[in-house]
Amino acid sequence: MRPQELNLLMIFDAIMTEGAITRAADRLSMTQPAVSNALSRMRAVWGDELFVKDGRGIQPTAFAKNMWSQIQTPLSALEDAINPDQFDPATATRTFRIAATDTFVDVIWGPLRQVIEREAPGINIYAVPNPTIESADILKAAEAELAISKYTQSESVIRSEHLLDPSYVVVMRPDHPLAQEQLTLEQFINADHLLVSLTGDVTGPTDLALQSLGKKRRVAMSVNNFFNVPGLLKQTNLICVAPSMVLEREIFSKQLAVFESPVEVSPTPVSLLWHKRQDHDPGLQWLRRHVVRIIHERVEQHQQLLNQCCRKGYCEQAVLEAKAQHHYECITQACEQLDIEPKVVTTAR
Repeated sequence: MRPQELNLLMIFDAIMTEGAITRAADRLSMTQPAVSNALSRMRAVWGDELFVKDGRGIQPTAFAKNMWSQIQTPLSALEDAINPDQFDPATATRTFRIAATDTFVDVIWGPLRQVIEREAPGINIYAVPNPTIESADILKAAEAELAISKYTQSESVIRSEHLLDPSYVVVMRPDHPLAQEQLTLEQFINADHLLVSLTGDVTGPTDLALQSLGKKRRVAMSVNNFFNVPGLLKQTNLICVAPSMVLEREIFSKQLAVFESPVEVSPTPVSLLWHKRQDHDPGLQWLRRHVVRIIHERVEQHQQLLNQCCRKGYCEQAVLEAKAQHHYECITQACEQLDIEPKVVTTAR
């Protein structure tokens, strides 16, 4: 292979990886016209259009997809051999895209930005919408370098690292009629439920758990994100089964009453995903380490605070006992990080 053809392959790989000529130019430290000229030479040499316009972006042709699948591994091996330690956070000028829901953006972006300002000022982080069922496809199409998702499939090209197992609780407004006593299974089933569904499907994990008991609930309303949940619960008689972490501000500031679910909902593990073609990418390894650390620290902090909260409500006795055991400082610090004021209230059980 002639040197100019190898150079074209490297540029082609960058366009495929980034999914845009502008981002490929940034990745290669080239000008956009230079990458466009290289693409014209590729089309002439390989006799294929390679990329076609699709709205404001571009899509690879079948020929391009087939060729890329064959050159990724040898190109990656060649790059690793030449530049095994090419990533220096202090001087790097890369852009990483993470497919994540609004909940994880809220958890990760602040601490991650602090790390970048401190260690890697040239790094950009972009959020990509993340329909959970399409996480693997997003990574395969190089629309993102990382995805945070409930991942239950097993594919040889997708790598994963476990992040957390969500803890499901039942939440409602503090003056809800059902918040005055222990929440029974019968009361739970007869209540009007709010369901968060990213896909539009109104059958969730709770419904599957109830089916195993021969029971059924009424999903009276659904939304497609957790942002709308607190406002809806505060002004209605709806109740909602949700991971405690996504509503921790409202739970720990007594805006919502929290109960253990009377039916056991099996959590689906949440994982950090990436494509195997970037297994040895030192930049992505650096980013993965920070994302995993941030989430693990946040989960530990959440559990410490949740352990002081009896799940039938924010319990005065539990807080007093924690204070006596010198744990109150932990609660205060956690509340400060969540930007809420620690309060002691009593909810009837």
